[in-house]
Amino acid sequence: MSQQFFPCVFYRGGTSKGMFFHPHHLPKDRAGIDKILLAAIGSPDPYERQLNGMGGGLSSLSKAVIVGPSTHPDADVDYTFIQLAVDEPVADWTNTCGNLSSAVGHFAVDERLVSAPDGEVLVRIYQTNTKKLIHSRFEVKSGKAVTTGDYLIAGVAGGGGRIRLDFLAPDGAVTGKLLPTGNVVDTLDSDGEAFEATLIDATSPIAYVDAAALGLTGAESPDAIEATPGVMDKLERIRRAAGVLMGIATSPEKLGPQTPRIAMVGRARDFVSLDGETVKGGDFDIATRMLSMGRVHRAIPGSGGLNLGVATQVPGTIPNLLSRPANAEGEVRVANPSGLVSVGAVVRNDSGRWTADSAVLFRTARRLMQGEVAVPENL
Repeated sequence: MSQQFFPCVFYRGGTSKGMFFHPHHLPKDRAGIDKILLAAIGSPDPYERQLNGMGGGLSSLSKAVIVGPSTHPDADVDYTFIQLAVDEPVADWTNTCGNLSSAVGHFAVDERLVSAPDGEVLVRIYQTNTKKLIHSRFEVKSGKAVTTGDYLIAGVAGGGGRIRLDFLAPDGAVTGKLLPTGNVVDTLDSDGEAFEATLIDATSPIAYVDAAALGLTGAESPDAIEATPGVMDKLERIRRAAGVLMGIATSPEKLGPQTPRIAMVGRARDFVSLDGETVKGGDFDIATRMLSMGRVHRAIPGSGGLNLGVATQVPGTIPNLLSRPANAEGEVRVANPSGLVSVGAVVRNDSGRWTADSAVLFRTARRLMQGEVAVPENL
């Protein structure tokens, strides 16, 4: 036999898709796991299509998750996330995925890692990459997670069962601080050109720049942004400068492709979403176009939405200055290329230092395939 097979479940979680594994079905060492995951997803692929694996040629479709018994006293399961590069042999374990977090509770129930009665259940998740806790609430029927329903999220065709994700104490997931530099706005150098940026670490680190500073509005499509001369290179230089200032790497060239992310934000204005619908500026509070693994995300990373929800609530940040205030329930409506998403956050100033108590995101998820994934035997 020229291939070997590993038990695997393929999930859509939010606007991402990924391979889910039990830890005992994979090698003990990280290098061995990386080889299997990259081969299974179809990376590296110089054509950026991942036709020889399970991936779809985008960062949101090139992901893996390991879920097993919890090592944390306040959690039911451990959740480890691995972002897999499309065109490079890179498996990044430094961050988390808010979208695939929505499928972790479903996997835990359906794989009988936790017992759940019918009705709304709570699965407590320990996110091992960031060492944070996530509470996932969803419906269970006949011992299985409910995937059908009428809850809609931008970027996914059709409705599903609503999942509420509460990210507890999300600040300082990587750097240890909500504001890694202590400033609400920093000045970064991009090849001799100065840019103002807000650096926030909540569920994951993100650097925010005003789209207007790059000659854009924040209403552009991903293709339009990537086709604008010089913009992508400039954003990558800003991202690398931000990573150094955050203390994630000692020099720009030592920074990985995933952490931190960078995002442009802009004031609410009319735009056309990827499904061709016109979204009115009066229907949302702030616009964002986020980058992930060097590409403009076609929706919004779940952790990115959570981060932005927190960032809008800290006075003086660039997202705060460009956003309308949160509604009475503390939610902010965020526009992204696929449409709108609502996020919420609770922040407070503790003796002059801003901290986030929680961030909330609503998603849907569905099991797409279960079986075994094949990789070459010579790995």
